[in-house]
Order: sequence, then C-alpha cells, then structure tokens
Amino acid sequence: MDNLKPAASPLALVDTLEQVYRQYHQRAYVNPDPLTFLYDWKDVRDREIVGLVAACLAYGRVVQILKSVSAVIEKLGPSPYRFVTGKTLKTMQETFYGFRHRFADGEQMAALLFGAGRVIRQFGSLENGLAGGLTPGAETILPALGHFYRQLTRGHSSPGHLLPDPGKTSACKRLHLYLRWMVRTDQVDPGGWRCVSPSDLIIPLDTHMHTIGLRLDFTRRRQADRRTALEITDGFKNICSEDPVRFDFSLTRLGIRPELDMTILPSRQS
Repeated sequence: MDNLKPAASPLALVDTLEQVYRQYHQRAYVNPDPLTFLYDWKDVRDREIVGLVAACLAYGRVVQILKSVSAVIEKLGPSPYRFVTGKTLKTMQETFYGFRHRFADGEQMAALLFGAGRVIRQFGSLENGLAGGLTPGAETILPALGHFYRQLTRGHSSPGHLLPDPGKTSACKRLHLYLRWMVRTDQVDPGGWRCVSPSDLIIPLDTHMHTIGLRLDFTRRRQADRRTALEITDGFKNICSEDPVRFDFSLTRLGIRPELDMTILPSRQS
C-alpha cells in the first residue's frame, strides 16, 4: 500500500477509507478470520447458529479460535439447526464434555447452544428472537440486543462470558461482530438476516478499532467500552450513515496483516 499517503482533511479521509475498502474488503483477505466458517452454510437456519458459535469464541489467539470453532461445528453435525432444536441440555453437556476454550468449558458451550435451540423453538429462528426486542424509535439496537441476550440465557445454566451482557458497560464486541456477519451482505459478510438495517449496526470494538478511532478523533476515551463503541460508530456514521460498520473489516486488517500500516490513516488529533 505504498500508494496510500496520510490524509489531512475530511475529504481526504473518506478517499483513504474508500481506497482501503476497495483493496482489502475482499474474500481473499478473510482467512484466518473465524468468519470463514459461515461460508460453508447456505441455509440461514444453520448459518446463524454457526455464526453465534464463531463470534462467541472469537477471543484469544487466532489459531486457538479456529481450532475451537472447528471442534464445536464438527460436533453439531450436518445440520446445526437440527442439533440445537433436537437435543436436550443433558445430551449437549455430554457432547461437549471436556471442551475448553481459554476460560470457557463444555458446560458453558452446551448452555449457549441449548439457549439458541430454545429461542428457535419459541420464535422460529435466532433472527426472530432478536426481532422480538426491536422497538420503533429506539436510539440504538442495544435494547433489542439485550432482549436477545435474555432470551438466550433464561432458565438454564449460564454460558458465562461466552455471551456478554449488552446491559452492562462492555463494548460487546463479539455480539456486534455477529450482527455484522448476519446483517450485512457482500463479498465478505454473508448476511441472511433482514430484521435489522445495516444503518443500525454498532462497531465491533477491539484493540485495533479503538486505536483507529483515537487516531481519527472519533473518540478520546481510553476505555474500549460501550460508550466508546457508540462514539466511534457515530464517527463512521458521519461518513456512511447507511452502513457505519462498512469499513470495519478492511480497517481491522491494519495491524493484523504485516503489509499494512495504520499510519496510512490521517491523525486528526494534531
């Protein structure tokens, strides 16, 4: 990316973002992102379950993430939908006995999947489970996400930190990542959900995106929490109101891929 130069104005920033997007928002740059697991599932009923698993396990070293997601999907069999809607909690606990991903164990994975199955049996799909919490005029999607969380976790053993609570101050990066995968539809995000508009999505805030948000002066907060995620999202809304997370994938390649350097972005703090 030697052809990219630091920009100094809002217009130059947009040009730089668009150039990064055009060059790196491509399927060829997805691997080793856990998003790759979603591409194998054409049926949205299966994809939304695989996406939930992949997003909830998306923390820690990428090699371990991929290994853990693969291990879970293998146990779900040819139809994750049939697995989560047809198995008892006890059977799931037996299936995932011995599973571990950093701090998460098989009991928590079983709880997550059992909760997903219960939501599907009640609402028809995970998408409908989220849609049940949507209210006209809501300022953000967070109340609906809180409803979704409560439906997934009520009445059984807890999935623990596999599923963050949107009602707390966490940025809930993994849940917002899940929404990006399921709501946006293009060569990177496979989509499948229609109940939410891309304009309502919130940036999946991680260390890389926090650094980018600080550099672009979209936020000056040093905590990568919910408030910071909303501030950075607002910054991107000023550029692309209909799809504020449009640049998320391409920008988070900065700092991940060795050939990319965050200094291509302008610093608007100076």
